[in-house]
Amino acid sequence: MSYPNELTIKIAGEAGQGMNTVGDALCKVLKKAGFYIFSNQDYMSRVRGGNNYFQIRISDKPLYALRGRSNLVVALDKPSVSIYKDEIEKDGVILPIFEIAKTTGGEERFVNSAACGVVSAMLGIDFGSIENVIRQIFANKDQKIIDSNINVLKAGYDYCKNNFKSTKFNLKKGNAGGGYLINGNEAIGLGAISAGCKFYCAYPMTPSTGILNLVSHYAKKFNIVVEQAEDEIAAVNMIIGASFVGARSMTGTSGGGFALMVEGLSLAGMTETPIVIVDAQRPAPATGFPTRTEQADLNFLIHAGHGEFARVIYTPGTIEECFYLTIKAFNIAEKYQIPVLIMTDQHLADSNRNIDTLDSKKIKVERHIISKEESRNVSNYKRYKITESGISPRAIPSWIDDVFYVDSDEHTEDGHITEDAQTRNLMVDKRLYKKMDGLSKEVEKPVSYYIEKAEIILIGFGSTYGVLKEVCEALSDKKIGFIHLPQVWPFPGKDLELILKGAKKIVTVENNAGAQLAGLLRRETGISADLSILKYDGRPFDLDYLIGRINKEVLTGG
Repeated sequence: MSYPNELTIKIAGEAGQGMNTVGDALCKVLKKAGFYIFSNQDYMSRVRGGNNYFQIRISDKPLYALRGRSNLVVALDKPSVSIYKDEIEKDGVILPIFEIAKTTGGEERFVNSAACGVVSAMLGIDFGSIENVIRQIFANKDQKIIDSNINVLKAGYDYCKNNFKSTKFNLKKGNAGGGYLINGNEAIGLGAISAGCKFYCAYPMTPSTGILNLVSHYAKKFNIVVEQAEDEIAAVNMIIGASFVGARSMTGTSGGGFALMVEGLSLAGMTETPIVIVDAQRPAPATGFPTRTEQADLNFLIHAGHGEFARVIYTPGTIEECFYLTIKAFNIAEKYQIPVLIMTDQHLADSNRNIDTLDSKKIKVERHIISKEESRNVSNYKRYKITESGISPRAIPSWIDDVFYVDSDEHTEDGHITEDAQTRNLMVDKRLYKKMDGLSKEVEKPVSYYIEKAEIILIGFGSTYGVLKEVCEALSDKKIGFIHLPQVWPFPGKDLELILKGAKKIVTVENNAGAQLAGLLRRETGISADLSILKYDGRPFDLDYLIGRINKEVLTGG
C-alpha cells in the first residue's frame, strides 16, 4: 500500500558507523524544513559490528508509526545492500555510499557525513542547512576533523546532485517547523521535572536510561539530586527513603531490574510511601533482547509484590501521554500514598515524533502532605490512622514535634508492631479495598477512535496507539475502530463494556506471546476477544505489517 506525500528513509550499517549522527542531523534539518517526523532505531546490544539502522518517516501531516518498507535506503556498508534491497518500494532507491567516504575523506569513518549529504540532496535540502547542523554536531572536535566531515558531506551532496537528478524526492512540506521533536523517555523525564521530582535514582538499564540522562542534564537547574545506584535493589530503597522524608522520588528500569525491585515495591505498599517507577519493557525472560521492544510485563506489574496492596499502572501511548501521565503518577502516588508504575517499552522510549507543544496550563502539582505551618500544631500523630478513604494524614519527619514511627511489619495506627487479628483486617482494608475504591474513581478512561460505525474494534495499550490510529485511517472504508488504554490498573472495565457493547468483532493487538491484554479483558469484564494479533520477535508493529495481518486474519478470516 502506498501513501501520498510521504517518504521513509533508512540509514543502515554496522554499530560504530554513526547511524545516530546521520539520523539526528537529518531529523533536525527536516523538522526545520517543516516536515512531520517519526523516527526510530533498530540496534543490537554491541559496540561494534552487526547490522543496525536509523529510520526516518517524513510527511506534511502528523505521523504516529513507522513503515515496514522504505523509499530510500542509504547503505553505509556492503552487507546492508543485500539485507534491505527487497524491502524497497517501487521507484525507491538504494545507495551504497561507503566508497564516497573512503575516496573523499580518506577514511570510511566519514561515511555518516557522506550519508547526510546524499540524503539532503535527494530531498532538495539546501546544502547550507545541513552544513550548519554538521558543524554544530562536531563543534567540540579538532578543526581538521570538522573540515574532513564537511568535505565528505559536500562530496556526498554533489555526487547525488550529479548522478541522481531524476530521483530527487519532492514532497509537500508541512508546518512542523516549531514545537518539539522528542521521544518517550525524554517526555517522561520532563514530566517528572514538571511534577516536582527532587530525587531520581536508577541503575542504567536499556531502554530506560534516557530518562536518567535527561533528568541528570537538568538536575542542577531544577535542584534535583540524581544518583546512579549500584543496582536496582538499592535504587528502589533509596527512593523510598527520599520519599519518606518528603522528596518526590522516582526510578526507571526494565523488566529484569523491576524484578529486583519487587521486595521494595511491597515495602512501599506496607509503609504507604509514595513512589513512581518506570518499567521500559524489553524482550525477556532474563537478559532477553536488551535493545529491543516487547509488552510482556503486563501481568507481572499487576501482580508484582508479595501480599495485597493498591497500585496504579499507567500505559502511555503517545509523547503527550508520557508527559502528562508522569505528572499524574506523582500526584496520585502522593494522594493515595502508594507506588505508581508507568509501563512503556523500547519502541515508545526511543522513537521520536513531532509535537506542537506541552501545555503548561495542564501541569498541576498536587502535594498531599501536612504543611510546615500545620505541622507545628500536630500532636498525638498517627501515621497509619484509619480513615474512611484509607488515606492517613501524611506528616514529614522533623516537621512535627511528635515521635514518628514507621514499620514494615504489620502495625497499629501509630506505627507500632502488632499481631492483633482485628488490627490486621483494618489495615488490609485500608491499604487495599479503601484505596482501590478511591482509585477506581480516578481511572484514565479508554481513548476510542472511529467507534461510532465500527463493526471491528481493535484494542491495545501503550505504544500500539500510533500504529492502531494509522491503520484505522488507512482502512477507513472497512468499518474498523480502535481503543487505546492509557491505564491498565485499576482496569477501566465498566468504560470498556460500554464502548464494546455493539462490536461484532473484538481484536487485541499486543507485542507479547500470551495475549495478556485479552486475558485481562476477559478476567475483568467477562468479554472475550475474538482474535489477538500478537508480535513477539522484539520488533514493534509497523503500518505495513499490521495492515497485512488484519487483511489476512480479520477481514478475510484466513
